[in-house]
Amino acid sequence: MTSDKKYAALLRGINVGGNKKVPMAELRTVLEGLGHAGVRTYLQSGNAVFASARTDPDALARELEAAIEAHFGFRVPCLVVEAAYLRAVADACPFPAAELEGRQLHATFFSAQPGAERFAALGGTGFLPEEFRLGDRVVYLYAPDGLGRSKLGEALARPAVVKGFDVTTRNWNTVVKLVELTGPDSP
Repeated sequence: MTSDKKYAALLRGINVGGNKKVPMAELRTVLEGLGHAGVRTYLQSGNAVFASARTDPDALARELEAAIEAHFGFRVPCLVVEAAYLRAVADACPFPAAELEGRQLHATFFSAQPGAERFAALGGTGFLPEEFRLGDRVVYLYAPDGLGRSKLGEALARPAVVKGFDVTTRNWNTVVKLVELTGPDSP
């Protein structure tokens, strides 16, 4: 398994309000059934890490979506990202993550790089003190009162911004934990 790459699977919209229930033990079984090793889950909101000899994250995501649909009977959008990408996202954070609470900082992951023009209408000072920055297939969002109260977070989720992409958001605590779980020292 030493040549296997580590990945994180980010599932969108499961276990929220009693909808699309995906027990983490069953998700681990689905991932193991696809031949992945070292499968672990984090929280109940659709975060899993695994190792695979395969090297195409998009193909891994489509395969996982199909397996989830076959197992649970509903479609769940999935993003699969490499451990090195997760580390790069954490390292490139334009906000002082160490000084903020995890609920104040979020990363919205995109399936491909969105063009800056999608975000042009959201610039300026209209959302202050909330701010966002565009990164590599990620939007960093600073929302001092949390995502649930964030007007900017709401605007960043509008179809004009996200249409044509699979997207999912994680708070900074989850990003940090996924970096740790996919790191070189993790099993």
